[in-house]
Amino acid sequence: MENKLLTTKEAAKFLCISVAFLERDRWAGARIPFVKVGARAVRYELSSLQAYIRSNVRSSTSEKG
Repeated sequence: MENKLLTTKEAAKFLCISVAFLERDRWAGARIPFVKVGARAVRYELSSLQAYIRSNVRSSTSEKG
């Protein structure tokens, strides 16, 4: 099955965060993996976003990542 590529806006909606958060994340070192398509286009693989969510599941607010 092909892995769907999402725009920054679509990825933000999927993660329930702002587009600005994703932009700042890319500038700061990209905790959330992205794909650069050509010179300017940025896309997010759906499977990478799902993996990011799974890697950040916590059972307590005091639990470290």
